[in-house]
Amino acid sequence: MRIVIAPDSFKESVTAERAAAAIAHGVRTVVPGADCREVPMSDGGEGFTDAIAAGLGADLIDVPTTDPLGRPVTARIAVAPARPSVGGTSADGTSATAVLDIASAAGLDLLTAGERNPRRATTRGLGALLREAARRVQPGGRIIIGLGGSATNDAGMGMLVDLGLRLLDDSGTDVDPVPEDLGRVARVDATGLDPVLRRVSIHAACDVANPLLGANGASAIFGPQKGADDQAVRELDAALAAVVRAAAGVELPGSEGRTIDPASANEPGAGAAGGLGWALRAVLGAEMTPGIELVADTVGLDEQVAGADLVITGEGSVDAQTLEGKTPAGVAAAAQRHGVPCVVLAGRVHADADVLHDHGVTALVPIVQGVTDLEAALADGEANLERAAAMVMRLVTAR
Repeated sequence: MRIVIAPDSFKESVTAERAAAAIAHGVRTVVPGADCREVPMSDGGEGFTDAIAAGLGADLIDVPTTDPLGRPVTARIAVAPARPSVGGTSADGTSATAVLDIASAAGLDLLTAGERNPRRATTRGLGALLREAARRVQPGGRIIIGLGGSATNDAGMGMLVDLGLRLLDDSGTDVDPVPEDLGRVARVDATGLDPVLRRVSIHAACDVANPLLGANGASAIFGPQKGADDQAVRELDAALAAVVRAAAGVELPGSEGRTIDPASANEPGAGAAGGLGWALRAVLGAEMTPGIELVADTVGLDEQVAGADLVITGEGSVDAQTLEGKTPAGVAAAAQRHGVPCVVLAGRVHADADVLHDHGVTALVPIVQGVTDLEAALADGEANLERAAAMVMRLVTAR
């Protein structure tokens, strides 16, 4: 029996790799000879770099940088060399690829609850990661960036300033790229942007469609998760609007006359990661792609699923919103394409998750047994996954 095990991480409990291993162990307690194919997944958040690195066979490289508050931290990028096609050239093979996730330098998990302050947190530490990634895959390589889990709301200005952009006030003085100061930005100078970024393509894994500004924008929708109260949300939105006005029409060096279009702030995904989506697309020319699609393509999910007897996926919580680009929905879609039953294991199954049954999910299985508190459930994540996987296999193999 061939079983594809393709879970995402269970937030604050189990990584995707450990989840896959725990599920495989549970499967083999019932079917010792099962051919378990462990395929750790991510939709762009936690575990994104590790999931794609495994699919590419990439090397993991430590890069010194800073966290959202400017403190030294070591982040990790993955780099895979170009792979020639059958014909012997890389033109139609695989380009050199670097992978990074913003959470490693701008993530909420890098801060304690008391340190979360979107007025001060910046993406500056991402500049070092992008520069190192570009240096290693140029010319003609690609950089894939996971946008999940950010602590920031600076529209990527910290990152861009680190890469050579200048933010200037009315008197021509440089403005520090912290959100509480961005309202003073009157002019943007892009002439100093690091030219290494022109020699690579950038692909951002994004699973939200929010614009940058307004009631559905980065500050209003995601700011409260990062510590912003109602007044801070209004101030942050106004500050980002000031940046967009100042950047409008600025010519980008080496882009054959391309300028920053203010309408780009309204595009779906511009509000991702506190507006980092806007900076990547409008300034660096990134292509926005759903994270689950990027990971599934890189790890060859469809090829893994084809011919399998069962697919098991999962993550910490599933509900109707899981259909909007989350890992279980993406894995279930692949299973459905190949006519393979798919079981979703989850720490919590919301009442509205039944809609997933119409989208390739055969069964939704909560992994927590009995009444327990959240702390205990998180601590017992691997044991709960093993137990749930074994239960599934007893049902599958029942005569």
